[in-house]
Amino acid sequence: MKFQQRSTPDAVEVRLMGRLEFTDHDRLHDIVGLLEITRARGFVVDLSGLEFIDSAGLGMLLILQEEAESRNVKLTVRGAQGDVRRSIDLARIGEIITIDS
Repeated sequence: MKFQQRSTPDAVEVRLMGRLEFTDHDRLHDIVGLLEITRARGFVVDLSGLEFIDSAGLGMLLILQEEAESRNVKLTVRGAQGDVRRSIDLARIGEIITIDS
């Protein structure tokens, strides 16, 4: 998985690309690091460039939610498509994390 970061006055936006799998757990620390330094009240994870997500990747989204919540930052996931969207829907992640279509 690769990611790009963009900051606006209201939010930090992170665009994930490729595949989000168990082997990407170390990269999660880099993304959590962005949460630690942000002063914005929002954190957007853009999945439009993601081709695949496994169960560990879904778990990483939940970890991001917990980290954001502990810092009073609103996490929003957007842009999930195809198999990635189906995986998120099947796992009912939308009951825990705000998912924008």
